[in-house]
Amino acid sequence: MTTAPAWRIVLAPHPHDPGDPLAWAYAGRCAVELEAQRATWGWGDLAYRVQDVIEKLSHQEYVRRVLLVALAPAADEAPVAEDPVADIPVADDVLGYASLELPLTANTHLAELDLAVRPGHEGRGIGGALLDAAERVARDAGRGTVVASAEHAPEPPAGPAALAATTGSGRVPRDARATRLATSRGYALEQVERYSVLRLPVDVDAVARLAADARARAGTAYRILTWTDAVPAGRLPALAGLQTRMSTDAPSGDLDVGEDPWDADRYAERLAAWRRRGLGFTIAAAEHVASRELVAFTVLTYPLADPGFAFQEDTLVLTEHRGRRLGTLVKTANLTALGAVRPATERVHTWNAEENGPMLDINVALGFRPVGVEALWQRSLSG
Repeated sequence: MTTAPAWRIVLAPHPHDPGDPLAWAYAGRCAVELEAQRATWGWGDLAYRVQDVIEKLSHQEYVRRVLLVALAPAADEAPVAEDPVADIPVADDVLGYASLELPLTANTHLAELDLAVRPGHEGRGIGGALLDAAERVARDAGRGTVVASAEHAPEPPAGPAALAATTGSGRVPRDARATRLATSRGYALEQVERYSVLRLPVDVDAVARLAADARARAGTAYRILTWTDAVPAGRLPALAGLQTRMSTDAPSGDLDVGEDPWDADRYAERLAAWRRRGLGFTIAAAEHVASRELVAFTVLTYPLADPGFAFQEDTLVLTEHRGRRLGTLVKTANLTALGAVRPATERVHTWNAEENGPMLDINVALGFRPVGVEALWQRSLSG
C-alpha cells in the first residue's frame, strides 16, 4: 500500500518588494496560475502578476487575504545549508496554491477560495491538501461557509457527463478533477458563470445602432456620463451605492451571500488600488435626469503595460429602472470610451451568471462569445 506524500502547505511570507527572495511564494503562485490559465484558455490574460498579489496582500482594510502554497515533502535527511538564503524555496518549488479572501465589513461568515495545482502535478493529492488547509484557516477565522471557484472550458452539453448548477442554469463536466474534489468534500454547485470574450475592434456601426435603439427606448429621462482613470469626488457616494446594490441585485443563486455595503472611501480605495496595480479604467453611468441619481453603471479595467486585453467588470441597472435599455446604453458608451483610449485592445473578458438572461443578451448583441464557465461551489463548515 502506497502512502500519499505529506505535501507541505506553507503560509506565504509577505515581502513588499517583488525582488525580495521572500517573494518566492508570490512568484510561484503567479507561475502556477499562468500555467493553469494557458492550459485551460490558451492565454494568460487572467493571471495575476506578482505586483498584483503584493498589492492585494498589502491592503487588507476591507478583506483579509491569506495565501497558502504547496511544496513537495521535505527530504528526511536534508543537508543543513550554511547560507540561510539557500534554504528559501524558489518559485518553481510551488506546486499549487490556495488563496482565501475573508470579508471584514460584511458577510463575515464567509470565506472565498481560489485554488489551483500546477499542470502536470494533478492527481497527486495536492489539491486536497490545499483544500484541507484552507478550510482550517477558514474555521480558525470563525467562518462557517466556504465558496470556492473553478474554471472549465468548454461548458459541456446537457447530459449524464455534465453536472448542472442548483440554479438550473449552467453546467460543468462531472469528470473534471475540480468537480470530483468538490463533490467528494461535500460542496454543492450553487452557480455557474458564463465566461465570454469580445474580439475587438467591434463593428462600430452595429454598436451605434444598438446605442441608438437603446436611447430611443430610454428617451430623455436619462443621460450617460463616462469617466476615464479618475472619478469626480462628488460622484463617489453614488457609485458606492451602486456597488452596494451589486451585492443584492445581481443574481447569486443560493450562495450564502448578503449585502456588502460600500461608501465613498471604500470606492475611492478601489480606484486607488487599480492605479497601484497599473490598471486603467473607464466607467459609464446612467443618471436619472429628474432626480440626478446614478441608476446604472458599468466598468472596464485594463493593464496599462499590456494593450492587448481588458476586463468587463461590474455592470448593474437598479431594479426600479430596468426595462429601459440602460444596460445597453452604458455598455455601448463604455466600449466607445475604451476604443478612444485603448485602440490597440484586442479582446475584452467578462463573466455573467448563466441565469442572468437579460445581461447575457446584451453581451451577445455586442459580440461577446462564450469560451467556458466558472463554477461556484459552496460548503457549510458547520456540518
